[in-house]
Parts: sequence; C-alpha cells; structure tokens
Amino acid sequence: MSKKTKTDTELQGLTHLIMDATVGITDIVEAAHKQVVHPPFLPSTIIQKLITNIASISYQNIKWSTLFIGKSLHKILEQLSPVIGKIKDSHKKEAILSVLNGVIGDYLEEKENPLKITMQFRHKSKSIKLDSENIRAVYPKINGKILLMVHGSCMNDIQWTRQNHNHGKIVAEELNKTLIYLNYNSGIHISSNGQNLNNSLEELVQNWPVPIEELVIVAHSMGGLVTRSALYYGEQHEKNWTKHLKKVVFLGTPHHGSYIERTGNYLDLILESIPYAKPFARLGKIRSAGVTDLRYGNLIDEDWKNNDRFEMKNDQRKIIKLPKQIEFYSIAAVIGNKTAPLSTQVLGDTLVHVKSALGQHKNPKKNLDFKKENIWISYDSNHLDLLNNLKILDKLKVWLV
Repeated sequence: MSKKTKTDTELQGLTHLIMDATVGITDIVEAAHKQVVHPPFLPSTIIQKLITNIASISYQNIKWSTLFIGKSLHKILEQLSPVIGKIKDSHKKEAILSVLNGVIGDYLEEKENPLKITMQFRHKSKSIKLDSENIRAVYPKINGKILLMVHGSCMNDIQWTRQNHNHGKIVAEELNKTLIYLNYNSGIHISSNGQNLNNSLEELVQNWPVPIEELVIVAHSMGGLVTRSALYYGEQHEKNWTKHLKKVVFLGTPHHGSYIERTGNYLDLILESIPYAKPFARLGKIRSAGVTDLRYGNLIDEDWKNNDRFEMKNDQRKIIKLPKQIEFYSIAAVIGNKTAPLSTQVLGDTLVHVKSALGQHKNPKKNLDFKKENIWISYDSNHLDLLNNLKILDKLKVWLV
C-alpha cells in the first residue's frame, strides 16, 4: 500500500472532526427536543415519553450511521492516497487549518487529530530542523542577531505578510537580522504554548551555528501572551535563551484580556439560565482553551488549572511583571482618529481595548509599567492593520536598531 501523505492524514483528521461534530450536534438537537416535549418543572405524560423514546431511536441511528460512514471514509482515503498525494499545499489551506486550530485546537490536540498544528520554527513557510548544520543551510548569510516573529490567535507565520507587506522581512533586511517565524496551535492553553516555546527557544540557541549577539521578538495579539509565558517559564528554569533576549515588541496584545471573550462568557450564562436555550449553551463552549485564556490574559498553568474555564469568575491571574533587564515596547490600535469619541478610543482595535494593549489596569499592582517612550497608539487602525501599518514599521526600525 502506498505511503500516506501529509494531505492524506489531514483529510482523515477532517473526517474524524466531521464525525465528532455530527454526533455532537445530534446530541444538542436531541437535548433540545427533550426540553420541548418535556417542559421544565411539569410532569410528563405517557404520550410524551413515547414520543421521546421513538425520537431517541432516530437520533441513535443518525449517530451510528455517522460513525459507520466515517470509518468507511478512512478506507477510501487509503485507496486514494496516491492521488491525494499530488495535491499541493496552499497558503489558503494553511490559513483554514490555523483558524480551525484556533477555534478547537485543544480538541484536536486531545484527540491527536492529524489536523492539529505542532509548534515549530519556520522560514519561507517551511519547518526548520533545529540542528546546526540544517540551520546554516537554511540561512547561508546567518548572523548572531535573531529576529523572531510570533503570530496571533487563529493565524500562522505566513500571515505576517499582509497586502504585500511584511514587517519582519523589512526590519531583518534593513537592520541585518536573521529572521525566524514561529508557527503554533493557538487553540491550546497559552501556558502550554509558553512552555513549548521556552523549550524550543532553548534548543534553538543551543544549536545556533554562530555566537548569538541578541534575540529580539515581535509578537502580534495572543503571540505576546505566549511570549510572556515562555519568558516566565524560561526564567523559572534559568534557561540560556532568556539571557540573549534583549527586546520585545507587542502589537495589539491583550495583556489584561479581551472584552470579546468576556462577552462570550456572559453569553454562556444567559443560555444556561433559559431552559429551552440550555442545550445550545454547548455551542458557546466549543471555543478553545486558547480563546478562553484571552478572557483575562492567562499566562501560566495556575491561572486556569482546577477551574471551570466557562464559569464566570473575576480575574484571578497571578501577577507577573515584565523583567527589568529587557526592553519592552507596546503598540495599541484604535479604529478612530485622535478626535474620535472617547467610547471609540476605549473600544480600541475592535478586539483589544487600548488599556489592555498598553498593559494598564485599574489595579495598580497589575500595571505592566511600560516606559512612556516605549508605547504608541496607532489611530485609524484595526487589529489586523497592525501587521502592515507603515508608521508601525518606522517604530520597529527605531526600537529594534
């Protein structure tokens, strides 16, 4: 039998996902049906029970058929392996996988689904093997100044290029730095990604072919939280890479969380409180651990362990300050201009409000205390505009020189 290709295993992973999703939705519909036939707080009649029993048989048949057909698809995919192997990867395909991982990446990880993204350093959309010989082959003009780009939620390394513009590529060329991208599953816990990045960076610096002069990081959105988490764990374990880290620039990072996720949490409570809507509350709980970590900006395991991540709770994060020996910079975006109403400016870039992006908190103990000269607000910009705003590029070239 022909050897399975990456595309083949991804399609099999998608088959698993479709099977599980169909069974899950069927469970939701069945639960809603029971709520309608058996109104809350009222006794059920014999007829109502009979209707439910008959309906249950139908729902079981749907679930059984889904699993049967899904298993048959695996066999079909194996037979089609030579044909599927000829399908080329595309940027659009990677974008879809990144969104899928961002929304349900923890599920894909738990089920060991082939569609899950595994953390890796990349160059020109290709994975970098972390050994000295391979790194030197990837970077013929390698030097000791490393520039690492860390993407945000539901995105990937390729999407640093937006509207034919790439901050990292230009900065690396003009400031003579070696450019590396991180690609990761943004749906698992931020602390899990932080620990993975901590270990990966240590392996990277140990195998860097030339003496390292500096490591600087530019992180967008969730990528900034993953970076801070990695730095926390790196310092806890006295990793060598933290000694090389000189500067970090955050672009629209929700240091104190995103109001979008907090709104989602309120929606969960509303659905749970309405009897007929309660079955559909499961839909709101599809969102990944990575997404729910954005509610307040969780960085470490203790911020979420032993807690129901869908339960409404106040901010219980451990206070983690920025290390003094590293220069940190932060840029926030605002969809309006400087003269826009205060409500628009507070709203920020539609995903992250200004104070969160600048590390400001109503509790002074939680302020990140960026230097005044190290923060900047980009007006007339949304969350994604941070990736191709030329004024931000100018800031990066000044800050990272």
